[in-house]
Amino acid sequence: MPLHCGFSHRFNLKYVKGWSSHQAAVDRLGASFDRIPPGDRVRLAKKTSNLFRPRTGAKTVGLDVSGLDGVVAIDTEAQTADVQGVCTYEHLVAETLPLGFMPYVVPQLKTITLGGAVTGLGIESTSFRHGLPHESVLEMDILTGSGEIVTATPDGEHSDLFDAFPNSYGSLGYATRLKIKLEKVPSYVNLRHVRVADAGAAIKTIESIAETGEWESVRVDGLDGTAFSPDEIYLTLAEFTDSKAPTSDYTGQQIYYRSIQERETDVLTIHDYIWRWDTDWFWCSGAFGAQNKWLRRVWPARYRRSDFYHRLVGLDGKVGLSKLLDKVKKVPGRERVIQDVEVPLDRLPEFLEWFDAEVGMRPVWLCPLRTTRLWPVYPLAPGETYVNAGFWGTVEVPADSADGVVNRKIEEAVSGMGGHKSLYSEAFYPQDTFEQMYGGKTLAAARDRYDPDSRLSTLYEKAVRNS
Repeated sequence: MPLHCGFSHRFNLKYVKGWSSHQAAVDRLGASFDRIPPGDRVRLAKKTSNLFRPRTGAKTVGLDVSGLDGVVAIDTEAQTADVQGVCTYEHLVAETLPLGFMPYVVPQLKTITLGGAVTGLGIESTSFRHGLPHESVLEMDILTGSGEIVTATPDGEHSDLFDAFPNSYGSLGYATRLKIKLEKVPSYVNLRHVRVADAGAAIKTIESIAETGEWESVRVDGLDGTAFSPDEIYLTLAEFTDSKAPTSDYTGQQIYYRSIQERETDVLTIHDYIWRWDTDWFWCSGAFGAQNKWLRRVWPARYRRSDFYHRLVGLDGKVGLSKLLDKVKKVPGRERVIQDVEVPLDRLPEFLEWFDAEVGMRPVWLCPLRTTRLWPVYPLAPGETYVNAGFWGTVEVPADSADGVVNRKIEEAVSGMGGHKSLYSEAFYPQDTFEQMYGGKTLAAARDRYDPDSRLSTLYEKAVRNS
């Protein structure tokens, strides 16, 4: 039996793709790098993207990442997996769950890749226990701007690259392989949707759970929240369990986020819990009519998923249907506000109050997190509890508004509250401010070592200049 088809003589070690297949894909990647003319910028050629920022730079031939989209091997005894850089979490979870494991943190959307979540950050309900996805990475093979593939570990020769890589968005290179920790998980998840009076009550509950790992004497394995209005906030507490019970299904006609308001308790399979937000892209599928009960009945299930909605957004950008509708409705102007920000837990009430007054978008997703160490390119204080606030949509603005006027206000407010903003969407920071906030000196030192000829775009060029 070929190695990539099953378990080896070590019964704890399952080969999925296998090392020979992985090496062949790495060789193709290297050959594609060599074909890019000297002086040209180097980019990936990926089929999917979860970024929400335009790209204005000149088009270049991308790196060939075909064959780098799977799981190499899973070690059930060590509870680790060797995973290729452009493997989606959908594929990764499909390999680990049948063995009773999941990655420490699984971002909400199926087509987010492991390499993308590490170099671009990711978060989910286990982040109050495990931090961000890069914190469960043990080592990475990274293709650098010089064309060399190096193995980066926390304490090895390339520890500087290991430290700087999270939140670098490809400005330091691309991960071809990542060894990650896995968590043993049961088959089911018990949910409690706990309504709290306001944001002040929410932070007290979050703080207690973050410190004790439980609520009302029941263990909490996953924690996130949904703020529908200032006085309607729910914290969803997840307990991973083997106790079998009738489960709900939110992949069909029922909509998960609505159930939060309708039910105090619920049960999902671990698989459906992991992907509970993907079917309706949190609540954003409503913009396409996918939550209309009549349309939903005929909407093919294979198209009720985040990557399809993302493609619809891209199509609208090309066709301009929403702009035409705004013209008919006499909307003077509209700005896209698609952001995730981290604010210190004790500043959450202040942020939500400001947000309601200045932006006015609900619901807002709330996801507590703690980091285990200081990561220089996204410097959150280790051990301190933060809350990720996610809000995604558009707001009306005056016709003569400056570009990004609302997003700029958000950046200023979050910075003033000691928070940080993720960079998967549009950013407008002045360069000196950006460099101070996002580890500019650390990135510059790493680029000097690993990309001396500047083959890769800088983080500022990628995140703000969209080049």
